[in-house]
Formats: sequence, C-alpha cells, structure tokens
Amino acid sequence: MMKQDILSMDLPALTEAVRALGQPAYRAGQICQWLHKNGAADFDEMTNLPKTLRSVLHDNFVIFGCAIEKKLISEYDGTIKYLFRLHDGEFVETVLMKYKYGYSVCVSSQVGCRMGCKFCASTLSGAVRNLAASEILSQVYAVQRDTGARVSHVVMMGMGEPFDNYDNALRFLALITDENGLNLSMRHISLSTCGVVPGIYRLAERNLQLTLSVSLHAPNDALRTSMMPVNRKWPVAELIKACKDYTAATSRRVSFEYALVKGVNDTPECARELAALLKGMLCHINLIPVNEVAETGLKKSTAENVKRFEAYLADRGFAVTVRRTLGADINAACGQLRRSSVKT
Repeated sequence: MMKQDILSMDLPALTEAVRALGQPAYRAGQICQWLHKNGAADFDEMTNLPKTLRSVLHDNFVIFGCAIEKKLISEYDGTIKYLFRLHDGEFVETVLMKYKYGYSVCVSSQVGCRMGCKFCASTLSGAVRNLAASEILSQVYAVQRDTGARVSHVVMMGMGEPFDNYDNALRFLALITDENGLNLSMRHISLSTCGVVPGIYRLAERNLQLTLSVSLHAPNDALRTSMMPVNRKWPVAELIKACKDYTAATSRRVSFEYALVKGVNDTPECARELAALLKGMLCHINLIPVNEVAETGLKKSTAENVKRFEAYLADRGFAVTVRRTLGADINAACGQLRRSSVKT
C-alpha cells in the first residue's frame, strides 16, 4: 500500500484521514500541531500520541522532509544556503536571508529546471521532477528547525519554474498561509515566473494578494529570446499584456526582475526601451547585477552602468531598486551548489 503524503494535508483532509483509520478527530489537531507548528520530521517525535497511534501513522503516512547535505554561511551578511537531500536522493537549494523586517526564505519548486535561461545555473542540467507541496513546505520547516528563526517572508525564486508545477505551488501557498500552519500573510510571499503566460492568468483568477515577480531581463524579443527560450512561446508583447491584465484583476503591482549583464542588456538603449515598454504600468522594477556562473560566461554590469540604468528609470517616475547582494561569498545564486554537488 502506498503511504499518504501527510505534510501536504490541511487540517480538514487530515481529520478525514485520521477518522478513516478509526481514530478520534481531535488526534488530527494534535498531529497538525506537531507537523506545522513544531516542525516534526518523524512520527516518534509526537510524544503526546500513544505509541500504538504513532505506529499506525508510520504504516499509513510519510513525512517528506529535507536532510541537510551542505550548509554554507556567509561571513559578510549571515545569509545561509542549504543543499537539502530529498527522500529519493535528489537535491534542492534553499536560502535563508535576514532583513530588517525579519527572516526570508527562498524556496525551490522543482529539482532542476527546464526553462533554459542562459544566466541561470539551475537549468544547466535540465529538469528532474516537480516537488510535492510538502517538499516545498518542508524547506521552510527545515530551515526553522535548524536555526530557530521564525520565517516571516517566503520567496518562490529558487530552483524551478513555479507555474511549471502549478498545482503543487498553489497547494504550498495554501498550506503556509493556513491558520493551522505558519499562518503567513499572503502579502509576505513572492512568486517568480520566467514568463509562463497561462500561469499568470490562472493566478489572476485566484486573486491572491501575493507579489507576482516576472523575470523580464530584456526589453525586446530578439534580446529576450537569446537569453530566455520561453520568449519564443510567449513573446514580450504577450507577456506584458498578461501582466497588465493581472494588475487589472488583482489591483496588485507586478515586480519585474531585470538581471543586468555586462554589455548585453545594460546599455542606455535598453534602458530607453524598457522605460517605453513599461510606461504607465503599475509595477516595480528590481535591477539585479547578474550572478556570475562559470558555465555561462556572463559578467555582471559595472557599478557605474547599474547606477546609470537605475537613474534613467527613476527619472522617468518608475519605482526602481537595485537588489542587495546577499551571500556572494557562498554562491547563493540558485543552482550553483546543487550543480557542484551532483558533479562530485
């Protein structure tokens, strides 16, 4: 008999499953507390449950947790990068970042990625599989368990394309904002996509008050296609229309991610095109000096070019920021740690 994924269950589903085993409904509340409040990684940790019940849980359910394979701590800013080993031996990366407002965790939604963005290490070996909602959630719980930190913000910007794993990604969002779980505010969650247009429309229908981050990285089709193969299927005009429709449906501004690559998309002409493309939109532009990955050969823009690009956009009334670089000394860019470990 295949065991059920207990960490992907909310309280009503767990209550139904517990009752099906002939147990009283209140046991579900106790189990839920252990899983989602205390971060239990094993049924034997649930010490207020009878041993017979714990044995029944072992026989019928599985907790898909994360085991720490590697852990790197930045000497500069305290950022922690984890390489987690999953139950089947695959690896994902997760990053804990400390800000003035609290602790933020960047989670992965897939093992690897099939989107093929030229600047990203996550996609170099392709996609292996989707993560279950429980496996996304367990990254947060494992970080809290290891550090004792209370996570207040989550960004779905790690390995993988969340809209390529839509159902599990949305299930994760429901679980982490559940009052019986971490009870995070949806406004403290960011979901990043490389531009999967159908996913944007599906998310708009849900009208969730999260932040949608769109990896744009270029202001025209020729340049964006050379950097992001997804643009062949959903070109810039189609993507921008979807973002405008998303804003109209949700009243939420879209955050556009723009990784600045030296001599590629950081020119004054690109700044002018970007300003024209996004003119009048309810949006935020997040400029990111590209993370340098040996296999790509791409170099980050100079500080002077970044400053000039930012100033041009700001002078035209855009809300624009340059992302603070965290964990640079530990290869905190997504995919680098897993790739080095898989190679070895």
